[in-house]
Amino acid sequence: MVVDGSDSPVEGVVAGFPTLPLDYVRVYPPSLARQRNAGMAKVAGDIAVAGYLDDDLVLEPTATERMAAFWEQAGPEVGGAAFNILNQPPTAIDFVTRLFLLNGRVPGRMLPSGWPSQIPTVGETIECDWLYGGATMWRREVIKAYDYDEWFVGHGYGEDVDFSFRVSRSHRLFVLADAKVWHFTRPVRAASERTLGRQQVINRLYFIRKAGVFSPFAVSWAMFGQIVVNFSASLVRFDSGGLRRCAGNLTGLIEAARGRIEQHVVRR
Repeated sequence: MVVDGSDSPVEGVVAGFPTLPLDYVRVYPPSLARQRNAGMAKVAGDIAVAGYLDDDLVLEPTATERMAAFWEQAGPEVGGAAFNILNQPPTAIDFVTRLFLLNGRVPGRMLPSGWPSQIPTVGETIECDWLYGGATMWRREVIKAYDYDEWFVGHGYGEDVDFSFRVSRSHRLFVLADAKVWHFTRPVRAASERTLGRQQVINRLYFIRKAGVFSPFAVSWAMFGQIVVNFSASLVRFDSGGLRRCAGNLTGLIEAARGRIEQHVVRR
């Protein structure tokens, strides 16, 4: 199935592969949460496992075989399994990010601040509290019981954390080391950096308030740390994008203090 949110519809491209059993669903304007919900609503009833693959993924030849083998032996307690992204960008798990509870030593765990420990390329299968959205397969029962929250508009910063963390309260989640893919994502445009910085605050606060399980002190400390890290990155890397994100962070905090937890779309 192709769920198309592009400016120029690709229905003609899909029609060019008549031997493949492809369904075409058009969702516009684009929104990851809406597109994923629309796609899953069309999944046939006899399919036991289904998931989402972003259009910028390239799968290793054995990736789907390894994923299928995992699900064949997985018990009913398993709700989701993600592919192992081989070119995952490195994330500095250093003293500063640990100090501010923005990241942790154990991959894929939710921290008391409401920030997730990032998921790097893994050498062995690991269990997680959350999974990234665009390279993950879900059990049918999960798909029926949970929707992506369509409050997360556009590219949906944080929508994968929100969805998968809710699922993790009732099911086990894994990243499979031998189901390998590559992810060739586009960088954020300079014009979108400030809005992204705002989303780092607004979307995170929305998720945290919705979950209702995180430490208010840890959340506040991490919000301060997010600003510090963005500002420091701009100085160390001579990157004006860090300053724009920092300005967006401050905008988000001011709006949140005024009770305005609203969405703005970011185009990457």
